[in-house]
Amino acid sequence: MKNIDLESRSINELWALHEEIASVLFTKIQSEKLKLEKRLNELRGKRSDDVQHRRPYPDVYPRFRNPEPPHQTWSGRGKQPRWVRELLARGKSLHDLRI
Repeated sequence: MKNIDLESRSINELWALHEEIASVLFTKIQSEKLKLEKRLNELRGKRSDDVQHRRPYPDVYPRFRNPEPPHQTWSGRGKQPRWVRELLARGKSLHDLRI
């Protein structure tokens, strides 16, 4: 490597040199990163062109509707909404709320 007299250069020249070095470093680091990721995927048994896809889930439709207001619905999955708990506490059954 040749010796560069940095002391005699101006701030603008040094800054330009810094930006050039940063650009070259970024390019080389990205290239090395891609190579290592490709190798890691090969070791894991994945090909680089494999794309991760989520499995398709079926549509979930509402099964229960609040009589007042009727825009509130519940599919029957997960935690019961407050309006379902309140209606059940008042003596209604889930069968009464079915759509």
